Amino acid sequence: MHDAEGETTSGEGERWQRASAGFLRGLLALPELALVAESCPAERLLHERLVAEPMHAVEAGELAAIADDDARENYATFLAFRDAVERAGTLEAHYLALVRGGRIALPPVFLDRMVEAIVASLVDGDADPFERRAAQLLHRAQRIAVVDGRVLCADREHAEQANGTGGAFDLVRDVLRGGGSIGDLPILGAANATEFARAPDPRGWVLDLTHEVANDLGHGLTFTMARAHSGLAALARVLERWIFHFLAVRTTIRPLPRIDDPAWRWHVGLDVEATALLNALYRGEAPDDERLERLVGLFRLDFADPREMRSDVAGKPVYLGLAFDAAQTLKLKPQNLLVNLPLAVPI
Repeated sequence: MHDAEGETTSGEGERWQRASAGFLRGLLALPELALVAESCPAERLLHERLVAEPMHAVEAGELAAIADDDARENYATFLAFRDAVERAGTLEAHYLALVRGGRIALPPVFLDRMVEAIVASLVDGDADPFERRAAQLLHRAQRIAVVDGRVLCADREHAEQANGTGGAFDLVRDVLRGGGSIGDLPILGAANATEFARAPDPRGWVLDLTHEVANDLGHGLTFTMARAHSGLAALARVLERWIFHFLAVRTTIRPLPRIDDPAWRWHVGLDVEATALLNALYRGEAPDDERLERLVGLFRLDFADPREMRSDVAGKPVYLGLAFDAAQTLKLKPQNLLVNLPLAVPI
């Protein structure tokens, strides 16, 4: 899914990439498009032609010949997406066109695969392992556990497989058992970072989002320090690259323990839950403790050049929030950073 047949360095963006044959074949392997025992001969023939040549020009009759209504609709969706990306020229150009339009009328799995391919160019195989794992948050849903101030993040699909259920997954039980893993999922740390780099599936690793740890020194004294391998710090670096990749705007993003700013002017929620929480806090409301505990990441974003910001907020920090929902699920929406930043020239 990560290969790109030709990158473009046109005026739109550096290292923007076209949809490769490998990318499109990856979509054809999705459960919605993969062949099953019940697939009719017409579907089998079309699937084989598209796998052999993903840009195969499909005639209306080829599509109409598919017997199953759902399968026919899925192939029509794939072809519309394929052709739209081809017209846009690059994955990035099509992604921006989608997010500019507001409501995204595209199957979420297609959107996630697009983001996955784009992010892969920002964190390649030689990148910091914590950044590689943090980058997965941009396109894969996560399960979150908060235990004694420690915030652990596991890929939702792998967490549910490890738990042997497709339902809600309670990580807390396994965290309380201690050790360096959640079930069969190892927790990424300095000691096993090299092993992570060789892992056949890096999605099966848990990322520790805990940014600060407090040490009790006794006599009522507590010493707080930032973790050397904070998952939030790694995510912040990935988000800086994400913004620059699309907007050519340089920013600095750093995790915060809290927002202490009487002149708070602008914020962006990185997901639905965080957006609602930050909006409430900005209005001076006091969400209940249970909701506040879901806010597992706060960041301060600063523009390197304030002239690239809207004039009414130029030079002011932008606060970002990251939160999980009542089902312990976190689904980051990276498009929020592109459409909600206070840019002097909107995208």
